[in-house]
Amino acid sequence: MNRYETVFILTPVLSEAQAKEAVKKYKKVISDAKGKIVHQEHWGLKKLAYPIQKKNSGFYQLFEFEAEPDFIQTLETQFRRDEMVIRYMTTKMDKDHIAFAESRETRSGKKKVKQQAAEA
Repeated sequence: MNRYETVFILTPVLSEAQAKEAVKKYKKVISDAKGKIVHQEHWGLKKLAYPIQKKNSGFYQLFEFEAEPDFIQTLETQFRRDEMVIRYMTTKMDKDHIAFAESRETRSGKKKVKQQAAEA
């Protein structure tokens, strides 16, 4: 199994609940293919660098997951067929990319703990 990172952008005309349902759908697609989600981030509604399909913003989502190499083609076919997805990109993570991602998650985890302690 290889480790991959996928970022996809959902159309901004969706409600927050519809965007969460789309994310659940893709998590299920990965888990049904015997993949394992290692990390995920919801970046929320962000402005696009340039218009895509006459839209200037979109809901960004990041998945880091482990899966078989032939699964990526299946996942990207699902993205292409889904009208809610306006862009996607999947990259295979090498050892340096994995180390950087894990250090980033550790740093953001420490920040969250500090924020929660400050709020309490």
